[in-house]
Amino acid sequence: MGELREAGDFPYRSELLASLSALILLWESPGLQREILTSSGEPIDQPAHQALRHLVAGQPMRAGELAQAMGTGASNVSKIVKRLEAGGLVERTTDPDDTRSTRITLTAAGTAAARHIYDLGDDMIAQVLARWSSRDVARYTELTKRFTTDAIAAAEDMRRDGLNRRTD
Repeated sequence: MGELREAGDFPYRSELLASLSALILLWESPGLQREILTSSGEPIDQPAHQALRHLVAGQPMRAGELAQAMGTGASNVSKIVKRLEAGGLVERTTDPDDTRSTRITLTAAGTAAARHIYDLGDDMIAQVLARWSSRDVARYTELTKRFTTDAIAAAEDMRRDGLNRRTD
């Protein structure tokens, strides 16, 4: 899987950003995800896992939308969707807004598989927080929700205006 990174491995001035970087790299690591999926008996690969996560959160999606959400190219998404179709997890339907296009939709089996993936995530976070008090979990959850809301708003501002650099 490779060496796991810790916050101290990143030269950010912000300890928070360094910690978030370590966490994101850990949990988005294809190697870790592959190991967890394999040990959990999940029959799909990491790219298919990622596609199902996006589809359950925002389906139906055009292939281009899924490619953009996954940060990959259309040909790669096409291969992933073909594997998911072969497994009976997704189907292509005509886009009612543009009959020349198709949308990718989860089947009942795909929805069940995606829900199972989310259950695995819930199990992972429960394992991480097993020794935390309920008060600490509630406070951390509250602050993380606030941080996420503010980060989404800031990302929209940055898309529109660019990044404002600190001058101090």
